[in-house]
Amino acid sequence: MGEPAKRTYLVVIDDSAEARTALRFAARRAVKTGGAIEILAVMEAQDFVQWGGVQAAIEEEQRLRIEASVAASVGEIVDAAGIKPIISVRTGDPVQEVRALIGTRDDIHALVLGAAPAGSPGVLVADFTGNDAGKLPCPVMIIPGSIDEERMELLS
Repeated sequence: MGEPAKRTYLVVIDDSAEARTALRFAARRAVKTGGAIEILAVMEAQDFVQWGGVQAAIEEEQRLRIEASVAASVGEIVDAAGIKPIISVRTGDPVQEVRALIGTRDDIHALVLGAAPAGSPGVLVADFTGNDAGKLPCPVMIIPGSIDEERMELLS
């Protein structure tokens, strides 16, 4: 029998503070469990279909921005542990893209989402904890956007 797959924590990231909080939590869990992190960013489809070069440039710019955000949020955590996150960028509806990714992978052990500290928790949190939550092949971890670093360290 081969070596068991690493525990992969899937984090969906955008420009929000709560997404960065979820990413920090997942990074800490990965370090403590010997796991891995996969970061998914979902971009809206661009309307520049006839201008393929412009669309490619916009998508590349967004990818670079995401990579910089990841480095700023968890760079020292993952560097110290020697973890190299996998970054995937997809275009389309975020809920559909997350479902599609999770549906094709058995190594994803948890979907880690950040909830906004006030008001609506966010589209992904609402969807993945709603009517179809029981259909997912992995647990969903909801990280409160208002959690402080000390409490996060204790819980992760």
